[in-house]
Amino acid sequence: MFLAQEIIRKKRNGLALSSEEIQFFVKGITTNAVSEGQIAALGMAVYFNDMNMDERIALTIAMRDSGTVLNWQSLGLNGPVIDKHSTGGVGDVISLMLGPMAAACGGYVPMISGRGLGHTGGTLDKFDAIPGYQTEPSSELFRKVVKDVGVAIIGQTGDLVPADKRFYSIRDNTATVESISLITASILSKKLACSLDALAMDVKVGSGAFMPTYEASEELARSIAAVANGAGTKTTALLTDMNQVLASCAGNAVEVKEAIDFLTGAYRNPRLYAVTMGLCAEMLLLGGLASDEADARAKLNRVLDNGRAAEIFGKMVSGLGGPVDFVENYSKYLPQSQIIRPVFADTQGFAHSMDTRELGLAVVTLGGGRRKPGDALDYSVGLTQVCALGDKIDSSTPIAVIHAQSEAAFAEAENAVKKAIHIGETAPEKTPEIYAYIRASDL
Repeated sequence: MFLAQEIIRKKRNGLALSSEEIQFFVKGITTNAVSEGQIAALGMAVYFNDMNMDERIALTIAMRDSGTVLNWQSLGLNGPVIDKHSTGGVGDVISLMLGPMAAACGGYVPMISGRGLGHTGGTLDKFDAIPGYQTEPSSELFRKVVKDVGVAIIGQTGDLVPADKRFYSIRDNTATVESISLITASILSKKLACSLDALAMDVKVGSGAFMPTYEASEELARSIAAVANGAGTKTTALLTDMNQVLASCAGNAVEVKEAIDFLTGAYRNPRLYAVTMGLCAEMLLLGGLASDEADARAKLNRVLDNGRAAEIFGKMVSGLGGPVDFVENYSKYLPQSQIIRPVFADTQGFAHSMDTRELGLAVVTLGGGRRKPGDALDYSVGLTQVCALGDKIDSSTPIAVIHAQSEAAFAEAENAVKKAIHIGETAPEKTPEIYAYIRASDL
């Protein structure tokens, strides 16, 4: 028999907790046997004294097992269950293309996604822009769409990892969110509850990233790769660039449009293509669906070019309640804002640097993100045609196009965009889209 206060004392004193102690405490989080104050105290003890890798693995597994763990065996799937997760960014629309692309290559992608948080956009918010699409379907419908289509992108169900919901809300209120150990367990417990065969993890680096420095992003990526592989899920973490908007746009409906244009070949932003292909190829490799990276990329390009990935996206949308002709006629269904107008820089030169976080916050200010949980969103607003670093900027070249609902909102966003995009006399040094791959063999 354990006592919560003794577990807290042990961690407060810098000692390692056993897996049994961690299981006991996490069970108490779920059943309310441990108090809010005790959870806050353990969070603070971990924040200051950290956890070793065995503790992180034990915490992740205990949180994973605090609720329903999905089981796919009864469906008789003829391919691996694979997924990806991102730490969040601005214009990060990758999930919308990656899921159908991986499914078109023989994988099954049960993607549990989240809503926007702070300056970062949420995958579920993008799907909420599609009329009829159910982001919270019954588990029966979720399983049916995964089996029949190969991919379903939905929100976290109430019985999935309940310990994390309570623990995270308390961490958020007690300034203990920024713990690598606790972030790792929070992210991975939800993904591992989906019983994945393989996971590609996208950890962002730069001005729009969740972590403040490259070193912190790398530390998180290494922690996630080590814990996920230690918990039995083949995982590779990629460090990818978020020093500028990833797609050509940021918002909800505007990102859905860019995703469809990407899948159909109407337009593929080169940076977005590079990161999407890197993550998707890694998923195929980890899932045994490709013999090497060249084979994986060839298969992915084939399903893009022959329309199979776009077809699967359309089937997923209709399978989850959206329009059956959405891919072909998305402009008929997606909301459009009242004002769509370009913004121009005050000086000429080159797009030299970008405060990506501020651009994300500009979308929030327009109404495309939440200032507090529960806020209603305007799915039509956002930014499009956002310039890329290195672009030549003159008086006839907009640095972005703003989609707003009022002149006041446009003016506020215009001011924010001008401040966030710095124009210099010279083009900046080019940075890679993918900085590093952290595979099990690298740990």
